Amino acid sequence: MDAAGSEVEGECAQYAGQSQSGFITTQGGKLLCSKIIHLIHDNDVKSQVSKVLHECKLRMYKSVAFPAIGTGQAGQSPAKVADNMLDAIVEFASKRSVQHLKKIKIVIFQTNMLRDFYESMKKREDSDSSITASLGGKKQPTEKKKPMVLEKKVDLATFQICGENQKNVDATESWIKNLILKEQFEDSISDELIENFDKRQIDTLADLQRRNRVTIKLENECSPPCIKISGISRDVCSVYVEVQKMIQKIKDTEEERSKAELVYNLVEWRYPGSNDSFVAFDKLTNMRLEDAKRAKKTHLTVKINKNYYNVDLNTLQANDDQGETINIQRVPKNEGKL
Repeated sequence: MDAAGSEVEGECAQYAGQSQSGFITTQGGKLLCSKIIHLIHDNDVKSQVSKVLHECKLRMYKSVAFPAIGTGQAGQSPAKVADNMLDAIVEFASKRSVQHLKKIKIVIFQTNMLRDFYESMKKREDSDSSITASLGGKKQPTEKKKPMVLEKKVDLATFQICGENQKNVDATESWIKNLILKEQFEDSISDELIENFDKRQIDTLADLQRRNRVTIKLENECSPPCIKISGISRDVCSVYVEVQKMIQKIKDTEEERSKAELVYNLVEWRYPGSNDSFVAFDKLTNMRLEDAKRAKKTHLTVKINKNYYNVDLNTLQANDDQGETINIQRVPKNEGKL
């Protein structure tokens, strides 16, 4: 609601008592859509989705985007919500009377829910060739990954204990073992995103292991995958923080890509190509331009064909270091869309 703005909030207050069908419709406000359908809380997710789709059909909307309804404060199971939402969508799509609504999206920002929705979509894909399982371009693994192993060369230390009698030797051995164990510590991190670690992340883990007195074990066959860090206490804590940063970076990247994909489906920024044609910016630059315009910034620097241009977001003109000026375009895609 904060992102939509005060006008939408005012509309909600105005129409709150007038709902006859479990929802109210307002303008899109500051969001990149023409309308917003606000659902009144109901645990029957399938019914809610069906109502929205029926409304879209009546209003002849061309597209609609849903959040993962009920998985927030309502606390419903993501797997159950995925099945209910997709059941409603499949039933709606199977009707021959559907003419205008061409695109139905479920926007999932919580990466831990992707697998639930993917599995639910996959079940339907196997039985209905018209249903395609695709979650924000995330390629799902078709084969079970092999365990990831980090090799560590261990330098053994040998203690030779000499004493007046066996009792003294045993006591000294016990004291040394306790001293070593006192300094040992183990911690673990479990996260679905560990499954996405590629060669760069594995190399970083190997470097962390090499530079610190720790052993890192990746158990990617677990659900969720797990990284175990054991060794000297202070080094374990330091490596733990670094691994958390790696996971957060992957999460931020995935969320940024998801947002860029959503923005690209609503508005497209273009720069001049050949033969008087225009070429679409890459999706991340497209998102940066749109975010800057919506934040009412006046200028933004972007890269076009290996050259940097300073874009005037009011005149939609861009200048490079040599003084060359080109015109760029902003093309909304959301006319007639929800």
